[in-house]
Amino acid sequence: MDRAEAALVGGAIGDALGMPTQLLSPAEIRVAYGFVDHFVAPTPDHPVSRGLAAGTVTDDTEQTLLLGRILLESAGSFDHKRWVNALIDWESEIKARDSYDLLGPSTKRAIDAINAGVAPEEAGRSGDTNGAAMRIAPVGILMPCEPLDALVARVAQTCRATHNTSIAIASAAAVAAAVSRGVAGGNWEQACDIALDAAALGAGHGHTDGGADMAALIRDARDLVRSKPADEAIALIATRIGTGVASRESIPAAFAVLEVAQGDPWRAAVIGANLGGDTDTIGAIATGMAAACGGMKTVEGHMGGLRGVDLAEVKALAADLVAARFALAGGEEAA
Repeated sequence: MDRAEAALVGGAIGDALGMPTQLLSPAEIRVAYGFVDHFVAPTPDHPVSRGLAAGTVTDDTEQTLLLGRILLESAGSFDHKRWVNALIDWESEIKARDSYDLLGPSTKRAIDAINAGVAPEEAGRSGDTNGAAMRIAPVGILMPCEPLDALVARVAQTCRATHNTSIAIASAAAVAAAVSRGVAGGNWEQACDIALDAAALGAGHGHTDGGADMAALIRDARDLVRSKPADEAIALIATRIGTGVASRESIPAAFAVLEVAQGDPWRAAVIGANLGGDTDTIGAIATGMAAACGGMKTVEGHMGGLRGVDLAEVKALAADLVAARFALAGGEEAA
């Protein structure tokens, strides 16, 4: 329970710290904020975050919590219609709030296709961005690590309507498996190890897009930054791995951040916020995985500045997901 809650809270922290720096280059971040190591408000001219208070979460956290609720409501099978309608309702609510964080390109394209009558498994056939991986933590909390193919199959279910490509599913499977290993008591290195296995399994799902091997990308990203100081690692991640919304960039980048941070959630959030590019998503993924392996003690000192998220709701969702996990595992993990 402690680690499940930490996974969700950690994701929110990484998201909020990266909110004001998203879409900026590392050089632009330095000019606007210096080195970001605390919650800061975005500049008045920020392209998507302007007007938000320091510490405010974005679509990463909101969609993560939304997916968690849909998973619980769907029971044994994932309800694609309920999920798509929930995303449509969420975007309408976001527009009513005058927010700029709307649905990502793959999700939006898929929903438009479904509304036009395309079957869910076909609607997501071109979704190769990081939207599935950014919100996948609840699947990692819900699903036990073993059997791993069952966890990966549930990941693929949740991806089908919007990100039904091998690269996106492999990416989301890696993140979910890392979270699941953490919730089960594993450390961050064990989480990274199982992530590679899950990525390899995930690549066998969805439409093949001819993309690179996600397991190899994650392994190479970790190798690239291992034992490097944070400033050097940030430059390497930005220039050699990439920090864009494509799964092939942002998910290896998140695992590289986890490597540099040595599993420390706050350090992961800080490194993620200063990378440039899709900082909120990379930070959310890396910090969520780290926190799943460290528990609430590693994030509770940084929760006070969060805005836009009900922490009581997060705790309740984590408890419900853990209860469902124990039911799936037959109580074995609880023992």
